[in-house]
Amino acid sequence: MSIEAELRAEFDRLERREARVFEVLPYFLLAVSTLITLLQPIWQMPVAYPAVLGLTLAATIWLLWFHTLHPEWHQNGPLMVLYFTGVILLAFGLVALAPWYGFFAFVGYPQAFQCLKGRWRYAGVAATAMVSTMSYLGGLSNIVADDLWWGWLLLGVIVTLLAGAFSYFAEMADRRNDKQKQALAELHEANLKLEAALEDNAALHAQLLVQAREAGVLDERQRMAREIHDTLAQGLAGVLTQLQAAEQTMEKPSTLRRYLANAMNLARDSLTEARRTVHAVEPAVLAEARLPDAISEVTRRWSEMSRIDAVLTTTGDPRPMHTDIEVTLLRAAQEALANVAKHAKASRVGLTLSYMEDLVTLDVRDDGVGFEPNVKRANGSTNGGFGLAGMRQRVQRLAGRLDIESEPGGGTAISASLPAIPAGGVR
Repeated sequence: MSIEAELRAEFDRLERREARVFEVLPYFLLAVSTLITLLQPIWQMPVAYPAVLGLTLAATIWLLWFHTLHPEWHQNGPLMVLYFTGVILLAFGLVALAPWYGFFAFVGYPQAFQCLKGRWRYAGVAATAMVSTMSYLGGLSNIVADDLWWGWLLLGVIVTLLAGAFSYFAEMADRRNDKQKQALAELHEANLKLEAALEDNAALHAQLLVQAREAGVLDERQRMAREIHDTLAQGLAGVLTQLQAAEQTMEKPSTLRRYLANAMNLARDSLTEARRTVHAVEPAVLAEARLPDAISEVTRRWSEMSRIDAVLTTTGDPRPMHTDIEVTLLRAAQEALANVAKHAKASRVGLTLSYMEDLVTLDVRDDGVGFEPNVKRANGSTNGGFGLAGMRQRVQRLAGRLDIESEPGGGTAISASLPAIPAGGVR
């Protein structure tokens, strides 16, 4: 279970426990107050049984009718004001007859916040405090007999201030809890949306990979067919022609040697062209030249064709890397430059090839129009197209990382970082 789910479950448990406590609390306090009051004759304290039992029965019916049997009324403001007023009046009457009902009067504090709204809550707290103060002074009969009206009023004000302060802090805590619950609900909704978006993105990415793989296979077959036709087929046809001519001049050694030499040259040229065809898939030029030189040559030719200034800077200690690493960086440079020519409208491009201890990084920065990489197009794909997606796939296949930073009007920076696997390292 996630932390978010655990917090939400804990909030729910606390709310249910609190609701159960506040549901039972009025009856419990009323029962305790009644029991102690009924035991007062043991200590030779008189009790007006008919009045006390009558008000106790009335309080029980009042609680059952409004508080327990009709929970839907709890959302009705006027009815709850009526209910709370009745609770306070019944508590006043009970405390006036028997001060031990001060325990029951305590229920007015939490119910003031349950039943009333706004500043009326603190009016309810004040009313509860005055009733409770009467119980502290021994009931209404003691106040009348000893003329404690001013004492009751003064003590009631003090209790009201203390109860109001505690109630204020409790209200602040409830507000914080409500905000936390709202934040958790919003976080849960955001997580659901994110999970749905990730699922949609994964499905789209899988679809793009399948389509790209199929398109790549078809393109590669067409390219190989053209190359074979233009190199091997034509070269072999020429070799066959020269050998047939040589066969017809077996009796003329000088002419025979010429035809054989021509056939050998054609075979050698065809072999060279065949190697170039294979190297187009995995550039063999990198076996004969260092990666900085290869990228520099690509950059120079691109700059001449596109008429955009482009400069390659090499930092660190250039050293031969594994073929796959160098091929991926070369392809990344080609793709990045191609995107600049197509979309960026840039005037300058800077390439930096950095050799570090454990990484080789290629950074390509332009001063073009830029774009928003994470904004989805109308067809559902993100900006950057499949070219960048393919570049990312190639980089990640080698446990590398591709970062794209761009914003409208701020140019674009593409960084491809790959592990610095030396030439001859394990694939």
